Amino acid sequence: MKLYMHAAACSLSPHIICRELGLDIELVQVDRQTQRTSNGEDYLAINGNGYVPALMLDDGKVLTEGPAIVQFLADSVPEGAALLPEVGNIRRNEVQSYLNFITAELHKPMVLLFNPIYSSVHEEIRALISKRLAWLNGRLAGPYLTGDAFTVADAYLFVCLNWSPWTDIDLKQWPALHGFMARVAARPKVREALQAEDLQAFDADGVYFAPHAYLASSGRSGSPVRPQTPGRPHPRHE
Repeated sequence: MKLYMHAAACSLSPHIICRELGLDIELVQVDRQTQRTSNGEDYLAINGNGYVPALMLDDGKVLTEGPAIVQFLADSVPEGAALLPEVGNIRRNEVQSYLNFITAELHKPMVLLFNPIYSSVHEEIRALISKRLAWLNGRLAGPYLTGDAFTVADAYLFVCLNWSPWTDIDLKQWPALHGFMARVAARPKVREALQAEDLQAFDADGVYFAPHAYLASSGRSGSPVRPQTPGRPHPRHE
């Protein structure tokens, strides 16, 4: 299988799930500016929307949209039931509920904060996100979203919350979520995925990660780097 991705983008979520499940996956970088892949393909011919992730199966079929991809991955091997309970188990529906919540209430609004086109309403968007994070902070059922078990929804949440420093959202005001980030970041397979995408921690607590090249280009660490072309959204967050 091939996973089309950008470093630290939402494609990091299915990447983490592949690592957690021990799935053999080929990572294919997509250049957002040219829409060409690292192996020379026209990405628009693979995913006409142009954004990541996309998963190409061994038979050539392509699956898009992160929440659908992580569910497919979990269902593809028996071990996946640990990350997504089987059909008929209410816990599966709970995980799916969180996937939908993260997609609609966190992922998409956070993407708008990277786009200067929406700068006139950024404060309103940030206020909405903060409201959703406050709710989520009070909902954490244990170490992870649904309790003691790490699920596909936790991987997705981790990736979206990793963008907090770039959106001027201080996650420390929600201690449960900040602790969640630390727990997920410490998972061995999550670390493997971060290393494979050349992501390094840049904050004192070691819970936020950015591409090494971005940090190096700034000549410093300890704060977010925003290598953004004027008038265009940041290429990592789609």
